[in-house]
Amino acid sequence: MTTPEKTPLHIRMHAGDNVAIVVNDGGLPAGTVFPDGLVLVDAVPQGHKVALADFAEGDAVIRYNVTIGFAARALPKGSWISEAVLRMPAARELEGLPIATRAAPVMAPLEGYTFQGFRNADGSVGTRNILAITTTVQCVSGVVEHAVKRIKSELLPRYPNVDDVVGLEHTYGCGVAIDAPGAEIPIRTLRNITQNPNFGGQAMVVSLGCEKLQPARLFPKGSIPILSGADPAHVCLQDEGHVGFQSMIDSIMRTAEVQLQALNARQRETCPASDLVVGVQCGGSDAFSGVTANPAVGYATDLLVRAGATVMFSEVTEVRDGIDQLTSRAANADVADAMIREMAWYDAYLTRGGVDRSANTTPGNKKGGLSNIVEKAMGSIVKSGSSAITGVLSPGEKLKQKGLIYAATPASDFICGTLQLAAGMNIHVFTTGRGTPYGLAECPVIKVATRNDLARRWHDLMDVNAGRIASGEASIEDVGWELFKLMLDVASGSKTWAEHWKLHNALTLFNPAPVT
Repeated sequence: MTTPEKTPLHIRMHAGDNVAIVVNDGGLPAGTVFPDGLVLVDAVPQGHKVALADFAEGDAVIRYNVTIGFAARALPKGSWISEAVLRMPAARELEGLPIATRAAPVMAPLEGYTFQGFRNADGSVGTRNILAITTTVQCVSGVVEHAVKRIKSELLPRYPNVDDVVGLEHTYGCGVAIDAPGAEIPIRTLRNITQNPNFGGQAMVVSLGCEKLQPARLFPKGSIPILSGADPAHVCLQDEGHVGFQSMIDSIMRTAEVQLQALNARQRETCPASDLVVGVQCGGSDAFSGVTANPAVGYATDLLVRAGATVMFSEVTEVRDGIDQLTSRAANADVADAMIREMAWYDAYLTRGGVDRSANTTPGNKKGGLSNIVEKAMGSIVKSGSSAITGVLSPGEKLKQKGLIYAATPASDFICGTLQLAAGMNIHVFTTGRGTPYGLAECPVIKVATRNDLARRWHDLMDVNAGRIASGEASIEDVGWELFKLMLDVASGSKTWAEHWKLHNALTLFNPAPVT
């Protein structure tokens, strides 16, 4: 007898779709009969597509009510629709797009939700109270890493209100064409990361001395507000006063202690949910990303916007194939035009590199059921919810407004997270279907699993299990509210699994300019 857990299940995202994805763990064998009478012609892995109708060669394959490809040959109903039997459609042209044509649904303001955060002098709010040490060049990374270990073990225990000490290390600063077009992106990214709300308005810099990215160029006079003085606290390793390695470390530690004293004086206070700045991202995506986790994030995004907060969604190549959906949701023509400019810039960037948007999808994405970037993009966009898009940021720029913002970034998890930090993100939501231990030292990361099996196996790495949506145990609304409330708890100091295990990825600056 078939038990409920063994019942063959498939999910069709839209009434207009002619494919569905297999839900069951481990997939289903050929000959499987679904409750609706559909019979599998082929064995179909979990998350992969099955034909709901007969396809002739060239017929459109439709998922999310969007053509994700064309049948490369005739395929009978019940066939496995894999990457091998699909031809990808051309990218949507950036001309003749709908501009601000779709009104956002009317949603009542969401009031009364708060968290305990660290209020900064510029009005921004940190969810963590971190001493960040900015580096101007990769050459100093080893020294800063050594100093940070010493600071954490010898100084940090004396300052209980400070959550962590983080070196903002990167691979930029020298050996680059620093005056070339595009070089402004990594420079402003690093400058703006230094101002992230989680760093409390304190700026401490360690430089080498001979690098191209001099501190004066990174921080022109008056370019950033600093609590502790007119200029960033600065340690230069090549200063003649440093005699030996230990004198460099001593200098960094003395400077750090002044910063720690100022940060330790800060206390958490009650802040409205409108002070949240949430970056949303997906990585290690699968076919369930657009069914469970990303729709739940989209629901939470709408809740945040209703509460007056800021939400950023990103990843150019993962929204490029839905550009018409985005321009139609723009609050006005200027916002739509800005999105189109970012897409055109990135199209040109990829062309210069000799690739197109299809280079985005990974072997893991495909193993998880995503046949191409079009299908992946449709599932990625839903993280943005249904609110009007009110602003657009170029890579490395800092937020200047609230609401739903499109922050243009590459789809690389590491670069996207780095650029969202530069924009001012104080909490990060990251969905995954294949699984990734991704984390950020600079900001708490909430991990959302797309499948029950991943949540079970990675039970001490995933913070939310959205797989319950596919199995019928929870609704998108249920998980959306769960995520919203968890964000308030994490913003108030509750630790995510990534924080518990101290897992974090290195900052990765986006540098489209030449390396010399």
